[in-house]
Amino acid sequence: LLIKRFDSLEHARGTDSAILAYHRRHGYVPPAVLPIKSVASVLTVASGGSAGYEGPVTLLGAACGSVVASWFNLSQRARRLLMTAGISAGIAALFQAPLAGAIFGFEVLYSSSDIEYDCILPCFVASTVAYTVFAYFFGWGALFPMPTDIVYENGLRLFPYFVLALAITFGTRFYISFFLAAERWFGSLRLPGFAVVILGGLLTGAIGFFVPEIRGTSYPVIGQLLSGRNFCIGGLVAIFFAKAIATSFTVGSGGSGGVFAPAIVCGGAIGGVTGIFFAHVLPASWGIHPEAFALVGMAGFLASAIRTPLTAIVMVAEISGNHGLLLPAMWVCGISFWLNNGWSLYRSQVHNREASPVHEQA
Repeated sequence: LLIKRFDSLEHARGTDSAILAYHRRHGYVPPAVLPIKSVASVLTVASGGSAGYEGPVTLLGAACGSVVASWFNLSQRARRLLMTAGISAGIAALFQAPLAGAIFGFEVLYSSSDIEYDCILPCFVASTVAYTVFAYFFGWGALFPMPTDIVYENGLRLFPYFVLALAITFGTRFYISFFLAAERWFGSLRLPGFAVVILGGLLTGAIGFFVPEIRGTSYPVIGQLLSGRNFCIGGLVAIFFAKAIATSFTVGSGGSGGVFAPAIVCGGAIGGVTGIFFAHVLPASWGIHPEAFALVGMAGFLASAIRTPLTAIVMVAEISGNHGLLLPAMWVCGISFWLNNGWSLYRSQVHNREASPVHEQA
């Protein structure tokens, strides 16, 4: 009903729409996004849709920045700065990761390693304030705490982490390919927008009936992976494919949700599978911890699928409270980011600053 009433917002797909607004719409995001996207996202995810809140939250943050710029009749450059600051604020609060949120705002705009330098300081300030306000009401600390004694202390582990990077690369390509194919298929249907969303919800519900872990944000799966809960390889493989497919049905059909959190779940599942495998085949002296591979897998998947390696490296440390795995995260993120050049879940990303209409005009 929301989509039918506000058909102009039917393709307000969260982060992708915010990126598009930055590059091609002078940072303008319609104010109607604020109430409509909020309600639609809660209905989608809380009812079991396989998606995250981060996509809608980034678009809401971008809309807040755009609205403030309109109130004070600011320039287009100021509007874009406020818009990216709003993106950072949303991620910082949602994931309780202020540094990662700040980096995300000026890194997610490009599919290469380029960043938007003008936005760095506004993103840091907005991220700090947003996280502080959120934590004051909802608590401080890591979102998914894991043991801090699991650290990188054996150079031989770079080999299994290299294998993980390769697995992440192919897993990312499957996720992106299926997601884009689902979007095209749903877009080709000659049905009203609300009917397409209903179809996507039915398909997602069918998958969730057999693999209930994929419903909603799947945050419990992340927590269980990082706490060392015993998972079997078959179960994690099922979670990866089910989550990737269900998210494609939920968001690809027009449901209001993000693909960021599902990417973390998929990366954690691949990391868990890799860690369990090497824990069985390698000597105990190697000190393989599947939960460490799950955490690094989350970082690698974000770096590869979202094209935000710096955000990924910092975020997994902040959400887990474990800073002892930064080096393998750097290793896996660097490799998977490089191998998946040209692949991204966000179609609105441009390759670098020179390719952005913002800098062409400048």
